[in-house]
Formats: sequence, structure tokens, C-alpha cells
Amino acid sequence: MTKRPKRLRDPGAALRRARLMPRWVRTMDDRAADWINTGVDDPRVDRGFSRLSRIADRSLLWFAVAGVLTLAGQRRAAVRGILSLVTASMIGNLIGKQVFGGDRPILKDVPVGRRLGKHPTTPSFPSGHSASAAAFATGVALESPAAGALVAPVAAGVAYSRLHTGAHWLSDVLGGTALGMAVAGAGALPRRLVPSHPIGGRGTEISLPALADGAGVLIIANASSGRHVRRRDPLRIIHRRLPRAVVRVLGKGQAPEDVVRAALSGPHPPQVLGVAGGDGTVSALAHLARQVDLPLLVLPAGTFNHFARAVGAVTVDQAIDALQAGAGLSVDVAELTSGDGDPVTVLNAAAVGIYPDFLAERDRFEDRWTKWGASLIAAVRMVRTLRPVTVAIEGRRARLWSLFVSVNRNDPRLVSTMQRRGLDDRVLDVRVLHASGSPIRAVASLIFGRRTSAVLRAVRLMPPRSRIEAFTTPSLDLTVRARGSAIPRFSHDGELERPAPTGAESVLLRVRVIPGGLRVYSLGPESEADRD
Repeated sequence: MTKRPKRLRDPGAALRRARLMPRWVRTMDDRAADWINTGVDDPRVDRGFSRLSRIADRSLLWFAVAGVLTLAGQRRAAVRGILSLVTASMIGNLIGKQVFGGDRPILKDVPVGRRLGKHPTTPSFPSGHSASAAAFATGVALESPAAGALVAPVAAGVAYSRLHTGAHWLSDVLGGTALGMAVAGAGALPRRLVPSHPIGGRGTEISLPALADGAGVLIIANASSGRHVRRRDPLRIIHRRLPRAVVRVLGKGQAPEDVVRAALSGPHPPQVLGVAGGDGTVSALAHLARQVDLPLLVLPAGTFNHFARAVGAVTVDQAIDALQAGAGLSVDVAELTSGDGDPVTVLNAAAVGIYPDFLAERDRFEDRWTKWGASLIAAVRMVRTLRPVTVAIEGRRARLWSLFVSVNRNDPRLVSTMQRRGLDDRVLDVRVLHASGSPIRAVASLIFGRRTSAVLRAVRLMPPRSRIEAFTTPSLDLTVRARGSAIPRFSHDGELERPAPTGAESVLLRVRVIPGGLRVYSLGPESEADRD
């Protein structure tokens, strides 16, 4: 252990900081840095804080902790922590650093054993690591104080590690911590502060076959759905409660329609078609169920489960309860046709513009960084690369950031209507975000949670209402022009679609609502107050 000498200040950095920070802040930062950098040096402590800081890069530490919390039965705490983290990170990196910025501590002032392998070069204020750590720990604590008490010391260690390694000033860490706690706290505002709005029909109740043990049910399970979000194994619940159901787990490259067609041509064709997967898999099986005229049993096993939540199948047990009771709903769907192709079934929403671009970016990083981490990376990259798309809407030309076509009426406060909030309105709810203003606001419009959107709107991060066009219609024709040599992208139900390359400069999309187009097992949809 050795005593470090007083550090030498860089005149240029000191001058630039003097223009940005009040004198009392600079004095506080200088004294804190002197105290830390000239203190007793212990190589083991230095290595520990350096490693902790690196582990927290890109929030990997917090995604890992969220996984542990989920396995320990604290899923709501994990989700609130991650949502708080993502929001705080976006605000800190996309706004805070651009507005305040500032130079980081001089590397030569930091003892060699404490330095990071790669010294950060982005603007200094606020500390993104501190903001993420504080947001995650606060979000977890708001749902589970006991879990928050365990996470808080780790979060404090990450925040201090940014001082110990010379990556930030004390004011950066304090500012980041305050930002993270404020974002998490704002996300926990009472639900009554978010006013309720009528959101459309609740579906037509119908009677469906009541199958107590699963005899006559064919269930298609997608093993890759929601692979980054651990939950109770749905297949264990299915086998326990529906012992006579036929379960087919899709192999790599195996098409669900092949499995369904083979079962229908067998000696004991199914009476009910079930699906255990995410929204994309559910959409594909809903299309098959409509083709073969069978009711659909939706067993939520994906990341978001938008359609399952809309019809009240929030858990696998709830879906099985509806099957055993023979309770069902007749709900609207939409059909999407691209060019001269065959129509596909849409359960939640179709989109062009920023959302398909976001999916394409996220897919590039998902295998390495998990869906949440890939989403954050994609959002940051899109702020720099976002370009408007030109669309003809019923012959009317417009340049826009995004266009969402929701099945049935949706929440009037949202731009990205990815989770439907009606079941039998017989209309499409169209939201157009015209291309003007900051790309940051366009990226922020991808938030579809009511409370998170309310927070972003309060801090003026959401697009102004004057830029959002909304209307309802039973059908819609769109012509999407290519951007340069890129083939126009579109998506439906969270799945990226791309027309086959034909050399055409545009693609025609037709969307129309199909009233009562799907029969689905349900004990009744959840109330709007329960939706997030």
C-alpha cells in the first residue's frame, strides 16, 4: 500500500469545466478527486472496483440481476427495475450528456492500477452507470423492499466505482443517481394520476368445447419464444393440467402449418388448436386456426404476450381455466396483404417506419445482448440514423416517422399502438407520426406503456400532439416507398416483414378489419386499469 501524490490539473480541462459548472460544484469535485486519488492504494480494492465498473457496462450486470430476480419469483420487481433503467439511460445519454456534457477527469491524475482498460471519451455529465444503477435499484425496491435492500449496496458500489476508476467527477455520479431515482419514482406514480379512457369493445361471449383433460387439443409450442425472459415452464403446467393434450414443440426450421396439416389428416383430428409462444407465433397459429375453422387456445410463453393479455390469458393457468370451462370470445382480427400476396392475420397491429427499422436493428444484437439490452442499443443507434419514410395513405402523400394500424380502438394517448385495447370495435385505429422535430422524440414514441409514456410526456420527450394524426377506418391502403436501394420494411405483431425483392420502388399494403374473425378461449379480458 502506498500514498499517492497530489494530482496535477490540466489547464484546458479546468477552463472548459469552469464554463459549464458553478464554482462550488468544481470545488466539490476537485476535493473529492484529490481525496480518492491521493488516498491509500490497495491493488485488490482497485481491481475489484475496476471489474465491477466493467461488468456494469451496457447494463449487463442489471440484466443479469433481473434474471436472478425473475427466477426467484420477483418478476414484477425485475420488470420495473429494467423499465426504469432503460428510461433513465435514454434520458441521461440522449439528453443529459448532450445538454450538459463536460470533460471527464484527466487520466494522468488516476493511479495506474485503478484505470479502466479503455478510458471513456463521451461527455461526462451525468454518469450513465450511476443513473442506470440508481434507476434499477429504486425500481426494484418500489416493488419489493427486501429485494431492493439486496440490490442497493451493489448499485452504490457501481456508482462509487466510477469515482474510484477516474471515469467521472462526483457531480456526475450525484447527478446520475438523482436522475435514476427520479425516473424510477416517477414511474411509480399512482395509477389514478393516469386518467382512464374508454378503449373499445370487450368481445362477444361464446361457448366453446370444454375439455377438462386436454383430449382433442393440439398445442404448438415455440421453444425460442421469450428465450430471454425466464418464467415458470409452460410445458410443465400444460402436461400437469392437460395430460391428454397433444403437444408438439417446433424444431429448428419446422413450420407450424406442416404440423397442423398432418394432425388434421390423421385418425383423430384436433378440436382445438393451442399455441404456447410469443405474439409472432400466436399470430401465425391464429391464421391457421381461421383457415381450418378451429378455436384458438392462447398459452402465453413469449416476452410481451400482447394478444394473450388483451383477451385475459395473462397466465397459462388462466388460459387452461377458460379451456376447462368452455368459455370463449369472438374477437376482431385484421388481414394484411402485401402487393399481390396472400393475406396474413394480424392480431395486434401492423406498422411501417420507425418500428420495423427498430426491429431490424434489435435483431442484430439480440443474441449477444438479450432483448432488453438489444432494444436499448437499437434505440440509441436509431437516434443517429433515423430517416423518414414516404407513404401514400389512401392516395395522400406524407413523410412520417411511423404509422401504426391497430386492430380495434386503442389508447388515445399512445403513438405506438402495439397492444390492442378493444376486441370487437369493427374498426382499425390508425396513428400517424409526421416527420418533423427531434428524432429523439420519434424514438421515445416507441414506448407503449401508459405510465412510462405519461412520464416521458411530462418531461417533454414524447412528440407533440400536433404532429400525431389519428383516425379510425374499416380498411386502409398504403403505398410505402423505398428509401434509396433498401426494400420497404413493415411489421405486424412484433415480427419484421420484408417484401421479396422485385425492383419496385414501392410496395402496396392493404389492411382491413375482419369482425368476429377469431374464436379464442377466454374468461374475459383484463380491465384497462391492469394494462401497462
